[in-house]
Amino acid sequence: MSVVIPESIRERREQVRAFMEQHVYPNESRLLAEDETADALIAELQAKAKEAGLWAPHLPPEAGGSGGGFIEYAYVNEEIGRSAVAQLVFGCQAPDAGNAEILHLYGTPEQKERFLRPLVAGETRSFFGMTEPEVAGSDPTLLRGRAERHGDEWVINAHKWFSSGADGAGFGIVMVVTDPDAEPHRRASMIIVPTDAPGYELVRRIPVMGHTGRGWGTHCETRFTNVRVPVENTLGEPGDGFRIAQKRLGPGRIHHVMRWLGQMQRAFELMCSYALEREAFGSTLAEKQTVQNWIAESAAEIQACRLMTLQAAHRLDEGDEARVEISLVKFYAARVLGEVIDRAIQVHGGLGLTDDTPLALMWRMARGGRVYDGADEVHKMVVARRILRSFEDGGVWRFT
Repeated sequence: MSVVIPESIRERREQVRAFMEQHVYPNESRLLAEDETADALIAELQAKAKEAGLWAPHLPPEAGGSGGGFIEYAYVNEEIGRSAVAQLVFGCQAPDAGNAEILHLYGTPEQKERFLRPLVAGETRSFFGMTEPEVAGSDPTLLRGRAERHGDEWVINAHKWFSSGADGAGFGIVMVVTDPDAEPHRRASMIIVPTDAPGYELVRRIPVMGHTGRGWGTHCETRFTNVRVPVENTLGEPGDGFRIAQKRLGPGRIHHVMRWLGQMQRAFELMCSYALEREAFGSTLAEKQTVQNWIAESAAEIQACRLMTLQAAHRLDEGDEARVEISLVKFYAARVLGEVIDRAIQVHGGLGLTDDTPLALMWRMARGGRVYDGADEVHKMVVARRILRSFEDGGVWRFT
């Protein structure tokens, strides 16, 4: 693949970069607040993003977005990812982005009109309910939540957590077992559940690493007690849950890495700038060998992550599932993200532990990257198994 950035993508990235400089960074602390003033400011900037043709860059124009493929989104999302709150401004926040993608791919015309159109327009929010507190989230074949068919309705009983975005959502896409006797990967289905359905309960926001609110994203515990929804709310066909989940989670993982690149780059820039101005023991920190090592190692690791991300995006644009490429960059980038931010904090000393810089929030957010969307250990297992399988068949594994 070529690493030359096409001029159209370069212009798009510069447009997003300028928007961030003008509208997002100057308002970052205000946008992170959870009050009516912040909500009004977000709505104002969302309108500006729509006017500028930058709204919903993860979706193609036919779905209501402004996107032009995974390669373009990789470059654009690296800019958006520099700020914890910018996803909301551009309408590409998780889990709405992933939910919109699978509604676009698998939704019926009626589902698209009722749920996808207002979601993409920013008129409603959504959540994704798969993980359950009673079973390992890394193995979705263990799901216990059930939906039983009664005539033309599903009756859902389930207990979910890490239902990201459930606080304030208008609907959720919930993965539950609909045929417990089927083979493991055909047992579950995805069902659209409006949050005003009787029996649905938002139990609580779950504090994660001391954070619950905007910028971190809300992770909620939800419960479904005899919730009735029409069978026509099934996404795809009954039993398609795992297939759709893979279609959703694969691109979703690389969306995370794209944003992480922005976080890494911003932390790197803060580290370098502060090292040049801060003096200790007769010289600037930039003249200390340890700090120079951190800068060199960070530069190499960030660029490695960037190239791995572009390769995975290239494979996705070609129609490949890119399972190995996505898993590789997911676990590698999650580690690099944490290490680069940690080095930046260390260079800043006590200042890095405060909220006077974005580093402390970035560090707290980064730790979750090694767990959500599949723990690193699971992704390493996926990579190793697929590579070894090619050798068992008498071949070799090529990364190009």
